Amino acid sequence: MTPILLNLPNQLSFESNVAQTLSLLERCTNMMELKQIHAHIYKTGLIIDPIPVSRLLTFSTSLDFGNLIYARKVFDRISRRNTFMWNTMIRGYSNSNEPKEALFLYHQMLCHSTPHNAYTFPFLLKACSRMSALEETQQIHAHIIKTGFGLDIYATNSLLHVYAISGSIKSAHLLFDRLPHQDIEALKLFHEMQVASIKPDNVALVSSLSACAHLGSLDEGRWIHTYIDKNGIKIDPILGCVLIDMYVKCGDMDEALKVFRKLEKRSISAWTAIINGFAIHGQGQEALDWFMKMQKAGIKPNSITFTAILTACSHAGLVDEGKLLFKTMMTDYKLNPTIEHYGCMVDLLGRAGLLLEAKELIEKMPLNPNPAILGALLNACRIHGHLELGKQIGKILIEVDPAHGGRYIHLASIHAADGEWDQAVQVRSRMKNQGVSKLPGCSAISLNGIIHEFLAGDASHPQMDEIYKMWNQIAEKLQQDGYKPATGDLLLDLDDEEKERAIQQHSEKLAIAFGLIRTKPETTIRIFKNLRVCEDCHTVLKLISKIYAREIIVRDRTRFHLFKEGKCSCRDYW
Repeated sequence: MTPILLNLPNQLSFESNVAQTLSLLERCTNMMELKQIHAHIYKTGLIIDPIPVSRLLTFSTSLDFGNLIYARKVFDRISRRNTFMWNTMIRGYSNSNEPKEALFLYHQMLCHSTPHNAYTFPFLLKACSRMSALEETQQIHAHIIKTGFGLDIYATNSLLHVYAISGSIKSAHLLFDRLPHQDIEALKLFHEMQVASIKPDNVALVSSLSACAHLGSLDEGRWIHTYIDKNGIKIDPILGCVLIDMYVKCGDMDEALKVFRKLEKRSISAWTAIINGFAIHGQGQEALDWFMKMQKAGIKPNSITFTAILTACSHAGLVDEGKLLFKTMMTDYKLNPTIEHYGCMVDLLGRAGLLLEAKELIEKMPLNPNPAILGALLNACRIHGHLELGKQIGKILIEVDPAHGGRYIHLASIHAADGEWDQAVQVRSRMKNQGVSKLPGCSAISLNGIIHEFLAGDASHPQMDEIYKMWNQIAEKLQQDGYKPATGDLLLDLDDEEKERAIQQHSEKLAIAFGLIRTKPETTIRIFKNLRVCEDCHTVLKLISKIYAREIIVRDRTRFHLFKEGKCSCRDYW
């Protein structure tokens, strides 16, 4: 075998040596090569640099060709061991036949006063699960709370796992009930119940399906549906409605309709779920058709049904139909409009550019407008260029909703669009001085039952190097297709180059790059985002659907977008 270091230059700068060594480690495939690189690290003095040493430990403890005995010798001789190094060794032992050694290392870590991070406890708890060590798990649980990681999603998921497989379901339930965000912890607990051979009741199934709906986890939802069918569990009206809602919110209207048609008794909730499904998929006419079918079936629409159908009209630009339904709601069904119904109408009129009419409706409504209604009008002003009205609404909004970062951003953008740069800077400064931050974009993609989340500009995913490499390839193809970044919505204090760089790191772009890496050609990619899709990402996703011949389904904060052959189902009206 030819030594991989044979032609390496002897005289390199320290920085060049680090880069060269990291490159060699990336290409390393066996322990012989690893030992050569280790020798090179000693020879060149890189042993004092934590980056190559940490990478050396990572490869030494990897499952592919690692050698824990060798890794431990390296680790024990490091004078300044950081958290990453300790975690690497603990993880190595948790995956080995000596999981107890991970606990011994943790004790040493405490003795050295090395700080923890979000990855320390999951590795430890994995070791506990392999040993079925309930007492040690309880001790670690106490330490998790003591060190401030009691609400960390990785630590709590790992705790749920250990408690469930060790048969301590009561402890798992107590932990779950105290969590503020239960959707992922819900799915985890459902799986642990399967491992523990505990049959879930309808309440557990409803909770798990609701979690799938919220997370957009279609694969998980389908698996639970299959479990229900295989075990002969009766689909009562509540379970049926939740199944429909899950398929609707995971972007599979065909399956939602199949479940609906199989229901023995179709409640108003089931009808409303279907209408809402067409609404958030931008299929306004289909929603109206099903609204008529429901009434022909003798089902009287309620207040929630009208919210769904008015939303459908708003997303599809059906202004006349929406106005008629709003009137019919009061005259024919004697239902008093709630703040949600007025919100739908303001959104409907604002999207259509009828801003003065929307403003008049707000002024005449018998209820005080909430921030959501004013926010809909502000966004419409920004989109349609009604700058003076936008400034008025924006100033009101940051007074009544001072903790919402998006309000400041929209108002600053309106001032900037009108050339009022000083005012725009003042709005941004006020936002900063009050400690208000904009909610970061987060996109999720579910593959093989695992939910992968990406934050804008985030680099924490273990495959991030590969993801950015893929995105660079995508970006080249986009440029060849004539794409130019739309940076108008970005922060004011960035120059053009920085804006382009920032916009390339939006969360849905990272998710789509990951999806293209991890799925087979022609597979539909499903992405779920917590914010509205920006103009640039919308353009990019249309182009990617054409260039890569993929269907891409994106659920943003309010609706679905189906990108196919360079077009979007929203017809660029969103």
